[in-house]
Amino acid sequence: MRHTLCESGRDAPMKRTGWYVVAGAAAGFAGVVGFHGSGAAAPVALGQPKTGSAGASAASSAPARTTGPAAQAGNSGPARTAAGLVEQYGYGELSVTVTARGNQITGVSVPLLRTAEPYSQQLAQQVIPMLRSQVLAAHGVQIHGVSGATYTSVAYVRSIQSALDKLHIR
Repeated sequence: MRHTLCESGRDAPMKRTGWYVVAGAAAGFAGVVGFHGSGAAAPVALGQPKTGSAGASAASSAPARTTGPAAQAGNSGPARTAAGLVEQYGYGELSVTVTARGNQITGVSVPLLRTAEPYSQQLAQQVIPMLRSQVLAAHGVQIHGVSGATYTSVAYVRSIQSALDKLHIR
């Protein structure tokens, strides 16, 4: 056991202060999550300009734009579309809509994206097209995600998985 000299000049055992660090880190994390979760969220659809409150309210009711690669020869049947659950993540919430033909994902869109602040909106607009490309290339949710955007990646995958469940696609 290590000893240190205390104010009285006596030799005293050194206190273990590791729990202070853990408690402080937990309190700081809770404060950051609380701060991000309490901001006013404004819905903005990807690919549409953000135009004040009128544009924000219209974005969530706008029809989902579905784009994707043309149906491949092995795909049969009509195109089916399902909206995923609204997933909350550290900086907002999002919902993903999936279009499929047979068991093949042919399109992915994000009709609902709400973020707590402009930086999160900017980040999401950069990350979501990358995630979309990964899903279309993998033909499912077994993707790598985007480094530095883990919360967004996880929420995106969860919403897609709920849409795939509705479409009965594994």
